Amino acid sequence: MASRAPTVAAATPAAAATATPSRKRFFIMVLLFITVVINYLDRSNLSIAAPTLTRELGIDPVHAGLIFSAFGWTYAAMQIPGGWLVDRVPPRVLYTVALALWSLATVFLGLAGSFIALFVLRLAVGALEAPAYPINSRVVTTWFPERERATAIGFYTSGQFVGLAFLTPVLAWLQVSFGWHMVFVVTGAVGILWAIAWYALYREPRQFPGANEAEVALIEQGGGLVDIATKAREPFRWADLGIVLSQRKLWGIYLGQFCLNSTLWFFLTWFPTYLVNYRHMDFIKSGLLASLPFLAAFVGVLCSGFFSDWLIRRGASLGLARKLPIISGLLISTCILGANYLDSTPLVIACLALAFFGNGLASITWSLVSTLAPARLLGLTGGMFNFIGNLAAIVTPTVIGFLATGDSFALPIAYIATTALLGALSYIVLVGKVERIRID
Repeated sequence: MASRAPTVAAATPAAAATATPSRKRFFIMVLLFITVVINYLDRSNLSIAAPTLTRELGIDPVHAGLIFSAFGWTYAAMQIPGGWLVDRVPPRVLYTVALALWSLATVFLGLAGSFIALFVLRLAVGALEAPAYPINSRVVTTWFPERERATAIGFYTSGQFVGLAFLTPVLAWLQVSFGWHMVFVVTGAVGILWAIAWYALYREPRQFPGANEAEVALIEQGGGLVDIATKAREPFRWADLGIVLSQRKLWGIYLGQFCLNSTLWFFLTWFPTYLVNYRHMDFIKSGLLASLPFLAAFVGVLCSGFFSDWLIRRGASLGLARKLPIISGLLISTCILGANYLDSTPLVIACLALAFFGNGLASITWSLVSTLAPARLLGLTGGMFNFIGNLAAIVTPTVIGFLATGDSFALPIAYIATTALLGALSYIVLVGKVERIRID
């Protein structure tokens, strides 16, 4: 009978020094990518259903804005508890439970028949998705050395755009062919299946089948926190909350993330309605055109991660390599204002695509969380970052609902451009030198 291959823990230091590192961390990157695709489909499916759903249920723009914002209320409110859980519950377990529950709530959205039901169920989806990105940050900090981390974050973050780019037309077709209810049922069912797959596939580096000691050593020596899961869990202390709220450079990324997400949440909520109701496109055509800015954002994210890590390999400082794509992307996003001065539909789409490319270029912001956060407060810092950043999920849809008039969308577009500019200023003025905050 053949003997089993030695586990990672059994490998000797000498063997680790001479062995070729395995590449299982890139499989983990793919798992995160697929999870993010599902995560963002469940955030944005309401925007696809909204033009028909609001008409059928008699929901006006102000109430539509409240439904769009409902996700953000609980998503933001649960970031601190979610970050606390991430520091204590293994990603394999926490992600499985969260995925399964938010996907179930998504299925029930397909059965909703009133404003109240839609609002309450979107509150549930927001609360249950809250730990997702802090888990992603925890996983990538565990599995990747610093010099590969922006690429990994860029790759899985691209999932939020590439999934929407290619699947938005599919969801639009589902709505036209089977009704808006099926948009929620199908996306929720996919999430439930993936929760099972995540639990079956994910492990920590030292326990992952086929990950050899050389790969673990490569990650650890490059700044990856491979043993974070084995460290003793300390009880919550209010002083810890004070730490993550008292650092100027953390406030720089918190406020920058709010501004970055303002553009994102316009595209995740009001964008299809803007095309249908204010640019007067038919639904199938708008579904196809709506995919183009997401494709542009996907390209932006990939460029950002590869470019940032390339700068590090070329000897650039960590601060320059991380902040240059973010600041440049936010400044590019301000070009969304041009949509207010264009009448040609192709030019409007091109303008919006360029703005969303900039948003994608700036979307490696989680690389700064994993680099700046105190090591034992990685989850709490990520939770605070996502809490403040995702207040935009509340503010942006609601503000747009009040700023949009019956025949004009000019003020909402100007609002999005202004927040992008403020985000760039936040990274320029507040973040300063990029290095891990030491508290112990």
